[in-house]
Formats: sequence, C-alpha cells, structure tokens
Amino acid sequence: MKLVVGLGNPGRKYRGTRHNVGFEVIAELHQRKESPRPAAKFDSEIVQITVADQKTLLQSPLTYMNKSGRSVKAAIDFYKLSLDDVLIVCDDFNLTLGRLRFRPNGSAGGQNGLKDIIRQLGTDQISRLRIGIGHPPPQWDVSDFVLSRFAEDQSMIAREAIRRAAEGVEIWVERGTIECMNRFNADPNKKTKPASADDETINATNKSRGDEDRLG
Repeated sequence: MKLVVGLGNPGRKYRGTRHNVGFEVIAELHQRKESPRPAAKFDSEIVQITVADQKTLLQSPLTYMNKSGRSVKAAIDFYKLSLDDVLIVCDDFNLTLGRLRFRPNGSAGGQNGLKDIIRQLGTDQISRLRIGIGHPPPQWDVSDFVLSRFAEDQSMIAREAIRRAAEGVEIWVERGTIECMNRFNADPNKKTKPASADDETINATNKSRGDEDRLG
C-alpha cells in the first residue's frame, strides 16, 4: 500500500491559493480515478484508489499546513506503512512556477507543512514532490505570497503543473522516486538533453538516501 499526501489549508478562504497546490493534485487524482467520497479520518480526508494494481491512499490533512505532521503520522502508524511507501506533495516558492521536483529525502526548505511532518516522524527520509509556485516579489512577505492566488496569466501554467504532478504521482506508485526524478525534474520550459545526459539525472541514480538536499 502507498500513501500520497497533498498539503494545503482547508476552507473556502484558501481555495485556489498557491499554498494549496498539494490539495489540487489530490483533487486531480480523485477525478482521474473517479474515486469514492473521502472519509474523515486522522484529522484529514482520506480515500483509497488503485494505481498500477496497487492500493493507494490519498490524504489531505485538515489541520492547517503547519500542523500537517500529526495527520500523516497517524495514517502511517495505523496502516503500518514503511516511509518508502509515502509521498508528500507540496508547494515550493524556491522553484520557478510550474517546475516539478521529486526528492527521496532532505530538509523542509522553508515549507512549514513538510517541516512539521519531518518533526513528527523524526526523520527527513521521506519522498516529496515539490511544485513550483514562483518566487515572492522583493516587496512581498513569504507568508502573504504563498496565501495569494495565481495571476490570470499564471493559472494555465499552474494547472498544467498540477496535471503533470498527478501523472508523476501515478508513476511514483509504480516505479518509485528515482524514476520520477529522471522524468520530471527537468525544467519543462527549457530544451534539455536526453535524461541520461542530464547532470541531475546522472546524480539521481547515484544519490544515497542519506544525502542532504539543500533545497529541501
């Protein structure tokens, strides 16, 4: 069994904000799989779907972003999951809008929901998919920026990133994090060399799970 956790803040006030792209990926997967209505469990919404013949839980914590860890830990403990079978999906203001980045481990990189998950689990050895929401303008406070909505000319890019992220989650369930790093971590807006020649891809296959990810 796999567990995919999308991070965000509950309530209409936060719907459509940059901070909620994790929720949006879960919603996209719900739609793709025509899943049943989620159950209220572990201070979250959770539902089971099937991806590549594997049982997969989709979880959206309802504790607000900064307290996401307790919901995630409760689900992991209840289902007796290995951390290798858990993927966290969240926003990242350090990444260009629309960029995806899979990682097998690393620091929270300023993402408070991921920070609380790492604190609750007592380890940073947990896979994550970061979705770029763009960089805060110089005059903006980070907290205000992540709670803002995408401008009209950014919405299409964000929507495509959410679609690609959902596709990435499905591949992660079947093939794992390293495969997803090879497929999705390149900038989609740049012409790149084939994956086997990309520096990040080469490093991905040799990267140990104990390496520190400076960018989270």
